[in-house]
Amino acid sequence: MKFIFAKRELPALDQAQSHCWLLTNGLGGYASASAAFSVTRCDQGLLIGSIEAPHHRIALVHRLSEQITLGDRTEHLSSQVFADDTPPEQGHRFLTRFTMDAWPEWEYDISGVQVRRRCGMLHGANTAAVLYNIINPTEAPCKLRVTPFFQFRPKGEALREKQSFHWEPGRVTANGHTLRIRTNGHLAAAPAVWEFLAYPDDAKDGRAPSGYAGSCCTAEITVAAGESAHLELIFSTEPTDISAEAILTDMKCRRKELLEAAGLLDPTARQLVQSADAFLSRRDSTGGHTIVAGYPFFGDWGRDTMIALPGCVLATGRHDTARSILRTFLAYERDGLVPNLFPEGLSEPLYNTVDAALLLINCVWLYHERTGDAAFVREAWPVMVRIVEAYQRGTRHAIAMDEDGLIRAGEGLDQVTWMDVRVDDILPTPRHGKPVEINTYWYNALCILRELAPIAGMNGEPYGALAERVKSSFTRVFWLEDKGYLKDVISGTKADEQIRCNQIWAVSMPFTMLSPAQERRVVETVRRHLYTPWGLRTLSPEDPEFHPFYGGPQKERDMAYHQGTVWPFPLGAYYLAFLKVHGYSPEAIQTVRGQLERMDAILREGCVGQLPEIYDGGKPGPSKGCFAQAWSVGELLRVYEALERRA
Repeated sequence: MKFIFAKRELPALDQAQSHCWLLTNGLGGYASASAAFSVTRCDQGLLIGSIEAPHHRIALVHRLSEQITLGDRTEHLSSQVFADDTPPEQGHRFLTRFTMDAWPEWEYDISGVQVRRRCGMLHGANTAAVLYNIINPTEAPCKLRVTPFFQFRPKGEALREKQSFHWEPGRVTANGHTLRIRTNGHLAAAPAVWEFLAYPDDAKDGRAPSGYAGSCCTAEITVAAGESAHLELIFSTEPTDISAEAILTDMKCRRKELLEAAGLLDPTARQLVQSADAFLSRRDSTGGHTIVAGYPFFGDWGRDTMIALPGCVLATGRHDTARSILRTFLAYERDGLVPNLFPEGLSEPLYNTVDAALLLINCVWLYHERTGDAAFVREAWPVMVRIVEAYQRGTRHAIAMDEDGLIRAGEGLDQVTWMDVRVDDILPTPRHGKPVEINTYWYNALCILRELAPIAGMNGEPYGALAERVKSSFTRVFWLEDKGYLKDVISGTKADEQIRCNQIWAVSMPFTMLSPAQERRVVETVRRHLYTPWGLRTLSPEDPEFHPFYGGPQKERDMAYHQGTVWPFPLGAYYLAFLKVHGYSPEAIQTVRGQLERMDAILREGCVGQLPEIYDGGKPGPSKGCFAQAWSVGELLRVYEALERRA
């Protein structure tokens, strides 16, 4: 899908900076800036390199300052706002069009001189390219001068003080890292220059509102009157002789291969296939694949991976990658749990999640459904059995099966469901006890083992018997007949009967426990209280604890995070549940397709072509949190795929 923004859509810097773009390299590294070609947060840059995939990320090239000289007149092509009294760069005044397709592209007109800028990133390498095409129809030569500004600090850490950069021809070194620079223009050392940049997108969320970047070199090219020329800059952590055009060609070919493998026809679905690829990464510590949860803030997390995998990997036809990801997490099972925060280098993984292991079993089932890979089921079988046995007898974080067959979890200040935020000693969304979605996943996992047992040469009847016990208990203690929805948790507190989106998975999972009539009532309750076109609210607006706004310092954000904030990823389960309870009727399919028509506009907002982490719960507007979130993309992809299968 090609996103085109004309001049009238980006008339001022604020509008241009409200959109951003993202390129990734399959290692956890990325490039991102605004549609104005400015950075609005410290996590953005032209090359965020991944030194050890996918987590050890270093901000190398933060931004480019660009100047066009026409006779005695010099104008900025780039835009940037600063945190001191430096006048802002205002190159957006000359921007005639911004496009996001396989790569971001800008077109400028400065008194007749036309400049096109394209940015690219080489898959599997910490290599970024910027390519300028310049047409000079005037009667005098023009010169384009590009000054790269560096940081050489860990991603996410705003540079608070100036540091030294060591220049050698074609390379810059600082803090133990070396960046190579290659260009067809004139590259030369320059006196050290420092900028103090403003980060408005960080400031509004209580993060560092500013930071430094420094430069020690420039690249330039002169274009004769009536002539055209190109200037390319290649930034890389390793020696390379690849051209910018070759990088762009590789990106286009890769996109074509991804779309062919997915086989989806809907234009929005095809865009989401491309969006999903941004999150798939190599993991150096295991030699396998993983899923980065979101950009620019997150790494690869167990829960997020298991929720995103069915859409981002299976729905896109990448079965080998799915198997690799599952093997990574199967290998790290401990005490019936899989990592929530994955190990980095020699650090110990964190296993503070009750749902990731159960969702791993679900992913094995979905993988087998698509591939019929019996050998992999037999490979995964011992781990799946250990997970179920650990949940039965009890494991870390007070995760254990109660006498009624249901799973309880959480103690003290541990938060082990996806609603896991903690503010000092405050749990804004306490869910200790028996959470509804965890017991949905538990039943689903037991049914899966019952079905897969014959493939492993085992007897599945004990799992089936336990599943029936769980079903009986679940419908007895969770279902509120007079209200027509499921309790969110069994804890003996007021939190039990709060209307939350977690109940939707009791309808959408492969194996479910409710009657058709009960499922329809759950879907209707969720629609009435929680549905928005952008996602599901995490709490009903009628609840006194509902927070309509997400923003401000971290404590304020965390208090709202799961207390009404809209999340796109549960929208996938909602649409699948809606289709299910209406029997995939033509009317139901048409309803969902009609509601999904808004998706094109949603994909144009924020990070162009991506789906974000969250929105405000009261009046969803501009996206918030991570500007690109894996499970948001993956869960909506599952809906598009389901619609095409039923077409």
